[in-house]
Amino acid sequence: MAFLPQTDAQALAECLVAFANGDGGLIVLGLAKNGRLTDTIWEEEAEAALRKAAQLCQPPVPAQWQPVDIGGQLLIGINVPRSTHLHSLADGRVLIRSGAANRPLSGDEIRNLAASKHTAEFELELVPGARPDDLNPDTISEYLQMRARRGAAKVTDLDQLLFEIGATDRQGQPTVSGILLFGKNPQAFFPQSGVVFVKFPGTEPRGLDGGIGYGRRDELTGPLARLVERAWNIVHEEMRVGATVNHLEREEITEYPRFAVRESLVNAVAHRDYRITGRRIEIRMYADRLEVISPGGLPGYMTLDNLVEEHFSRNPRLVNGLYQWGYIEELGLGIDQMIEDMVQAGHEPPQFNAQPHSFTVTLSNKRERPPMPKWTQSMNERQTRALAYIRENGSITSREYQQLCPSVSAETLRRDLADLVERGLLLKIGSKKGTNYILK
Repeated sequence: MAFLPQTDAQALAECLVAFANGDGGLIVLGLAKNGRLTDTIWEEEAEAALRKAAQLCQPPVPAQWQPVDIGGQLLIGINVPRSTHLHSLADGRVLIRSGAANRPLSGDEIRNLAASKHTAEFELELVPGARPDDLNPDTISEYLQMRARRGAAKVTDLDQLLFEIGATDRQGQPTVSGILLFGKNPQAFFPQSGVVFVKFPGTEPRGLDGGIGYGRRDELTGPLARLVERAWNIVHEEMRVGATVNHLEREEITEYPRFAVRESLVNAVAHRDYRITGRRIEIRMYADRLEVISPGGLPGYMTLDNLVEEHFSRNPRLVNGLYQWGYIEELGLGIDQMIEDMVQAGHEPPQFNAQPHSFTVTLSNKRERPPMPKWTQSMNERQTRALAYIRENGSITSREYQQLCPSVSAETLRRDLADLVERGLLLKIGSKKGTNYILK
């Protein structure tokens, strides 16, 4: 969401381009960034600004008016859907929305985003041979119930809803997203959409005797929601479970933090490239780690460096479906919490490996240090990483912090450390180039 206090055509054009190139968003006019109302903006004024802004976008960005109620005050909103085209400004800049700002893309990021745009409508393609009765009414009913719990309006026309969410076309014929989300047997049309779980007894993909083999192997099928649940149930069955007593209450401690495991599974199911045939999602459980391998590299402008800060969906309709179902708690924040939970539990942060045609998340079960104190839950991922570094090495310098977070500006990192000092968690020792930070 973007707040624009005035009808500035240039600022409006930048937001239009940034949202259209990403996952879409809402622009609210007459509201400052701090949430305060500004001068009243009339519809005629907003329409004139939008027409002028459209002339600054190449190609023009489609948008719809949407009233927004802020504290009883009705403001003008502009809903910008995700676009299948690559949009730029008249001056040539290509922007995406990053947090509360519009960020220009580099040359490589523009090329990657353009390549992703060409495949963005795969979800809406009709499935050859599929018929309306290949959709499971029980699965759709469950989806509607979960959607209602999230506060969605009551559905009065089911056919219209299925069309709006991209599950069918106007004639009710199933699309790719419809079969994957609600199909009775999605793997009959997309064999690659299943999941394979394999458990190895050691740290290598071998059996107990050192030869080729495994301890357990399961092939999971069904619509996406069932895949997530079945994969979680199997991993949970195979995880070692311990316990501790906290304030006279017994707390269960799993081998890996629950959220980190579920987020890894959900991300693999939601973001894999379903155009890649011949390979399914693989879950490999070893004695020392858990690997979740998803077919398809990082989409759009996503890189390992901006994985925590940015968000871009290869499959926005599948992501929205799982979000409405309740499997995705809050869009774009899962990676951050996954890292925090792993460090909080005393593990190494998750490792991410991006290849051109696959993406792997590795969770380590080694606890080489005690769990982090609870107050780290109020910190960002960078600060949590800095504290973990200090616990292992005794101190940290600004240069070492920069090496931990190479894609973050020096000023942002300085504010991170200053915040920890102000909260009484770190002590600042020395000055200028000789400054060190230690736990207080």
